[in-house]
Amino acid sequence: MNNKKIYIIAGEASGDLHGSNLMKALYAQNPDLDIRFWGGDAMQKVGGSLVKHIKDLAFMGFVEVLMNIRTILKNIKICKEDILHFKPDCIVFIDYPGFNLRIAKWAKENKIKTVYYISPQIWAWKESRIHKIKASVDKMLVILPFEKQFYAKHNMQVDYVGHPLIDAIENFKEQNNEKDFREKHKLDQRPIIALLPGSRRQEINRKLTVMLEAIKNLKDYQIVVAGAPSLDLDYYKSVAGDVELHIVFGETYNLLREANLACVTSGTATLETALFKVPQVVCYKSSDISYRIAKKLIKVKYISLVNLIMDKEIVKELIQQDCNAENIEKELLKIQNGKEKRKEMIADYQKLIEKLGNGGASEIVATTVLKTIE
Repeated sequence: MNNKKIYIIAGEASGDLHGSNLMKALYAQNPDLDIRFWGGDAMQKVGGSLVKHIKDLAFMGFVEVLMNIRTILKNIKICKEDILHFKPDCIVFIDYPGFNLRIAKWAKENKIKTVYYISPQIWAWKESRIHKIKASVDKMLVILPFEKQFYAKHNMQVDYVGHPLIDAIENFKEQNNEKDFREKHKLDQRPIIALLPGSRRQEINRKLTVMLEAIKNLKDYQIVVAGAPSLDLDYYKSVAGDVELHIVFGETYNLLREANLACVTSGTATLETALFKVPQVVCYKSSDISYRIAKKLIKVKYISLVNLIMDKEIVKELIQQDCNAENIEKELLKIQNGKEKRKEMIADYQKLIEKLGNGGASEIVATTVLKTIE
């Protein structure tokens, strides 16, 4: 089994996290693997060979994708050429469907084995993508409990592997006993409100100023922003203006461990915040055109993973026009002042954790990938 080659493609910050844990599990089972990948800093720290960094890949929303279509098409061409040169035994796709499904189709035509880890959210929109997936993917590994039933409805057998965030957070808690987070970042003993405005420039530009406006009257709190690794301190300061805040890079989990309240952009971060049992308000705001298109296409009741998995509103979602300073402040004050509301949210978080299972997703996926290439 020595000298087997695996190619992994992750295009976003969450994919980089899950890709890094998968790579650790793969190397643990076979240290001689040759892994080449598209990803970020977390994957790079594990080993293997980086082809393209996620900071050059993340485009958000319909309009943004159209504006950057030439770059995207160029990246697809580079990726295909690199795969042909590398000659992998298998390609592992991690989410990032607009890009990955194109490569998967091409890979299947070129008789390269394909494993898709973390399904595109076709249950939310673009359900027709199921045909591409069935035609292009040899093995689909899903991380949300309801996805197995969704695929069964379309006569496709998939494996539910559990959610990798369970492991990522458990590993963090075991390995990271850093108690001087406040001291390191010159924080006092006041409670912390964590702002997680996203990882892409477009979404941070839209949401961070609104979040900051919303919490300016919450004087008892100190503000800490989770900075995206691909951006720098000067950028955040330019967006924040004269608001007093602290920005931490690469320490989102340390921040969530200390936080008392959070304002979170929809996406993986909503689930991470819930797994740390931090009461939160979820914010989503895109360009008007992107939002209007999405509203016509998206079929689900909720946008946050927390509410989707539990199939009820556990955390308040403020979307587009409702995502304004007044509404955010009102919802944060409800949590701050309402002990029962806070208690109920944390009890629901516990039920969510139980629903997601016992962990071990990365090891299960690694075993499946290695069996695929035996």
